[in-house]
Amino acid sequence: MSSIAIVTDTDASLPADLADRYHIRQVPIAVHFGTQTFMSGVDIDDTSLFERVDREGELPTTSAPAPGDFLEAFQDAFEQGADQVICFCVSSEVSGTYDAARTARDLLLERDITAVDTRSISMGQGFMVLEAAEAAREGASRDQIIERALDVGGRATLFAALSTLKYLAMSGRVGHLTAGMANLLSIKPILTLQDGELQMLERVRTQKKAWSRVIELTEDALDSGAERMAIVHVDALPEARQFEERLRARLPCPETIIIAELTPGLSVHTGAGLVGLATVSM
Repeated sequence: MSSIAIVTDTDASLPADLADRYHIRQVPIAVHFGTQTFMSGVDIDDTSLFERVDREGELPTTSAPAPGDFLEAFQDAFEQGADQVICFCVSSEVSGTYDAARTARDLLLERDITAVDTRSISMGQGFMVLEAAEAAREGASRDQIIERALDVGGRATLFAALSTLKYLAMSGRVGHLTAGMANLLSIKPILTLQDGELQMLERVRTQKKAWSRVIELTEDALDSGAERMAIVHVDALPEARQFEERLRARLPCPETIIIAELTPGLSVHTGAGLVGLATVSM
């Protein structure tokens, strides 16, 4: 039986302990503060990212991993005994990561490597990766693994509430006056995953109502319950725990709900304080 290794990037928002448990290699997204470059999940996380942003008043930029970063991950997998590699990449709508993975694949033509554009982000992508890792452990073939992962992706939803428009104003996505008025009125935008990227869905007043709306939207999207759930947050672990209490009081939930950082490759685009819910319907 062939051994199939699963590789992804840090935009999958997978907690390190889960990735380690399933031997999933995560190639880091790069975060650039001027001439300084940090690697998501290696030497920068959401907390340290926004400590610096709030201190300096400027947002960093991000970039996809270099092909060489994927090449290193692929080679490590083969050195550790893998016969094949499947790499699940963040949506090509938001990043050049998929192209970088394919370039690395083409540098190892003698090896069996498949790159997959998940058309998803955060734990929507993460759930696909976890399903792939579980299928690989069960001895599934490459095609079966990809089929199972894509099926999970097709059943995944993601809704999230921003706590402030401050960071979107810093990025130029909204005006400072608009952001100031929204914060004054306690307006909380709701985001969702559409067409491979996070998009604004609606706006509600107050955090309490925003969280309730995220739960309501999730409930409407679930057909017959949730197979998997994850709460994602940006430097807001206490709030994520509070949200979990409200969630369990409102909906039937799996015994285990993953609590995951959004991670810097994505959180730089949303700002600190975000709390969201990713699910896979049964």
